Amino acid sequence: MKLIILDRDGVINYESPDFIKNPDEWKPLPGSLEAIAQLNQHGFRVVVATNQSGVGRGLFDMATLNAIHDKMHKALGHVGGRIDAVFYCPHAQEADCACRKPKAGLLEDIAHRFNTELTRVPCVGDSLRDLQAAHAVSAQPILVLTGKGAQTAAAGGLPPDTRTYPDLREAVKSIAQ
Repeated sequence: MKLIILDRDGVINYESPDFIKNPDEWKPLPGSLEAIAQLNQHGFRVVVATNQSGVGRGLFDMATLNAIHDKMHKALGHVGGRIDAVFYCPHAQEADCACRKPKAGLLEDIAHRFNTELTRVPCVGDSLRDLQAAHAVSAQPILVLTGKGAQTAAAGGLPPDTRTYPDLREAVKSIAQ
């Protein structure tokens, strides 16, 4: 099985410093939906792993998070793409849970549910915590420069063997060869 793990905000859709709090605020980045469809066409199972502390902070509820994800799934369907599963951490940072990236809990859950090892599985994110979580499970950290990616690259301190691409579309060109 070919698997890829994507962060959501800043990788698939525009990032917001105020959180994506409702479906109207969710807007795909140019080319991201088509890139996911291309992954599907190359036989990849696409999984999203995303911190959604807005739930834990009371900025939106689970029904709203589900509505945001429903919009994402429908938009992907319009371009012939799909996401096989969405894993999320609803906790605020203060909760110190095991599932909030940079901890590896979300990715370990993905490995368990898909009954696979994550060694060298591409894991695409725009923040250091995405890359650190990937590194913790021996996945392949991939940084895109969309969202917070340019600031993450400029700050340095990336895990070893991190690959960097301008956006998801360019990353997929390399991954789906």
